Amino acid sequence: MRLGIDASNIRAGGGVTHLVELLRAAKPQEHGFGEVVVWGGSATLNRLEDRPWLRKVYEPALDQSLPIRLYWQRFTLDLSVHRESCNVMFALGGSYSGSFRPFVSMSQNLLPFEWTEAWRYSVSWQFLRNILLRFSQSWSFRAANGVIFLTEYARDVVMKTVKAIDGKTTIIPHGINERFLLAPRRQKSLSEVSNEQPFRILYASTVDVYKHQWHVVEAVAKLNKEVVPVQIDLIGPAYSPALRRLNKAISRFDPQETCIHYHGSVPYAELFNWYHQADLFVFASSCETFGLILTEAMAAGLPIACSNRSSLHETLGDAGLYFDPEKPMEIAEAIRKLIEDHILRAEKAEAAFDRAKEFTWERCAGETFDFIAKIARER
Repeated sequence: MRLGIDASNIRAGGGVTHLVELLRAAKPQEHGFGEVVVWGGSATLNRLEDRPWLRKVYEPALDQSLPIRLYWQRFTLDLSVHRESCNVMFALGGSYSGSFRPFVSMSQNLLPFEWTEAWRYSVSWQFLRNILLRFSQSWSFRAANGVIFLTEYARDVVMKTVKAIDGKTTIIPHGINERFLLAPRRQKSLSEVSNEQPFRILYASTVDVYKHQWHVVEAVAKLNKEVVPVQIDLIGPAYSPALRRLNKAISRFDPQETCIHYHGSVPYAELFNWYHQADLFVFASSCETFGLILTEAMAAGLPIACSNRSSLHETLGDAGLYFDPEKPMEIAEAIRKLIEDHILRAEKAEAAFDRAKEFTWERCAGETFDFIAKIARER
């Protein structure tokens, strides 16, 4: 069989990471696929490793704006899939309005389906985009022969809007790149923390309206004044309005930037170094389909203070301390408990590391190709 993958709207973030890691770990021949064809823009295709069974098809239109990419997907993709004699098509972006069958869709974005989170963008292009995605993905999921969800929570949220899906559904969590794996280290005691050697906290994530970095900044500044010397490194690209709010919070709570440092975007290949240098990880998102970044911190052997919203408890389980991401005092309290109790830190880090072993790209790739192959054979 031949599998076609539509990566027309996979351009950055977790979507690209998923595609790169999925194909790196895949063994499509074991599932009956002799060739995999991927359509995408240059930035996405350049990140895919060469494989004997992989054919990367560059489409100049997919380096253009969203309307042009949507036009290509609607009026050109079907012709391309038929021309390549594909037996099944995998729509990674979730939205597909063409006529080719069978196709498998995937839910990787919960923002369009959680109104409270979508409204954080108020009246803006991003809000309008979420509305459009809500309708386009709902239609795609209903029409798909198969739909892949990342967590039970994500499936339940989407199904409240979609109501019914005629095709098959399955839950397949993401995996973790082995470069992030680092067994939990000896946890330092409070007596080892000083101004010269502060307690290092990491928050790696896009600066966005539902990531609440400004509340974390307020919490860390409070801890730095009242508990022990702490330092937080915030890394990740930024949505401009959210970045302005973050910078305002930094100016208010740490104007000299003695304990709070925003470093901007970091290349994926260098990200694991930041995890390995940290003492604790904090994750304050209120909307996550799965939490790929969270699993990376788990694999890095870090004690974790985590948001109690969305799907995150399903991913982390009891291997962390939880807080309301919109209440700085709760964030500070969860971090304080971990800082002051090195035994608790050690226990949570070990539990998170053990739980992370459940998430492998080999398992993810195997289950994904097996599901797609079953859909293709049934048709």
